[in-house]
Amino acid sequence: MAQRETSLEGPCPSYTYKVVLLGSMSVGKSSLAYRYMKNDFRELLPTVGCAFFTRILNLDVATVKLEIWDTAGQEKYQSVCHLYYRDAHAALLVYDIANRQTLSRAKLWLEDLEKKFLPDEIVIALVGNKTDLAAEREVTTEEGEEFARTKGLLFMETSAKSNHQVNDAFMAVVQELLRREKEKASSPSLHGMGTVDLRASGARTRCC
Repeated sequence: MAQRETSLEGPCPSYTYKVVLLGSMSVGKSSLAYRYMKNDFRELLPTVGCAFFTRILNLDVATVKLEIWDTAGQEKYQSVCHLYYRDAHAALLVYDIANRQTLSRAKLWLEDLEKKFLPDEIVIALVGNKTDLAAEREVTTEEGEEFARTKGLLFMETSAKSNHQVNDAFMAVVQELLRREKEKASSPSLHGMGTVDLRASGARTRCC
């Protein structure tokens, strides 16, 4: 289990979480990260290897430091991407709603994550990006919702270009991470038991 840095010296705890963005090339992972960090949109060049961002959130219940890892989507980098999401606390599986093939790729990333993490070790969100391309949509909202529901994933549709639900997507992940912290604190004897499958709970599923 990946370690989380906590401090109880202040009025509320602080946590550091590693969040990775996974998905095919050109689905908008870098644009989502840039929008979330800078509240701006740019047509960005393909990421080389991995880009790294840090953002600190001062919430009512905790101080959260997000370490956001934006991985490259090109095929030539996929063999090393597992190095970037090692010890991750959360993953955003990003696909392009106007490109069905990118959803298939996101499903493959999910299979890879499921091999490396137990259900209670990582929060996974399925993110359908580029809602600004609604006229070219190939993946319906209902299809994305249904797949997320069957796999126990958070779900959100976003647009980095129009700033549609970008902050909401990251906050949904943070809220789920904090919910699990609270759950662990109240049931320490259950933490780490293989029989506890949080994905069986509807609490993880979100819809837009």
